[in-house]
Amino acid sequence: MKKIVPVNATLIPEHAERVFKGTIFDVYHWQQEMFDGSFETFEMLKRPDSVSIIAIHNKKLVIVREQQPGSEPWFGLPAGRHDHLEESELVAAQREMKEETGLTFKNWTLLSVGQPSGKLEWFDYIFLATELAAEDEQNLDAGEKIDVHYMTLEEVSRKHKEESMRFWPELLSGIKSLDELLALPKFKGKEIER
Repeated sequence: MKKIVPVNATLIPEHAERVFKGTIFDVYHWQQEMFDGSFETFEMLKRPDSVSIIAIHNKKLVIVREQQPGSEPWFGLPAGRHDHLEESELVAAQREMKEETGLTFKNWTLLSVGQPSGKLEWFDYIFLATELAAEDEQNLDAGEKIDVHYMTLEEVSRKHKEESMRFWPELLSGIKSLDELLALPKFKGKEIER
């Protein structure tokens, strides 16, 4: 399957061997030639990519208040893992949005793809969703409690400053208006086969 990653993404080499398969993280090793001609074992982790959705409805952002077992509740964007290999990142974002909020949107734009760590093959895809198409019931996992909230950009910015909303994308830090948010360009990276 093809996917878009940042131009400077660090990827696990194709010849690397998976030495551990975990529930979320896998460990890969490979022999890497050093500058003096010797070889050393290099290591990277891999995990499913994640998706986050900045959704706008009635001039407000869709924000979730989520709690999982063993954690305190937090505010953030609808988000989740891209853990169904047959799905594209867009389909994963649409699925997570519908599961967590019950909402379906018509228009989707990929705004950002980040790699949080160079030692981890994991990409975080941030989508902008606009024009509500349907409203349904949530379909939550057994380990999720999620309440849906609608907040203005100003309310969200204030809440982020007060509580440091969880998994908050850096690209929202400088946004002052919905028009500015809607004018963000589509992400352009490089396409790879994975």
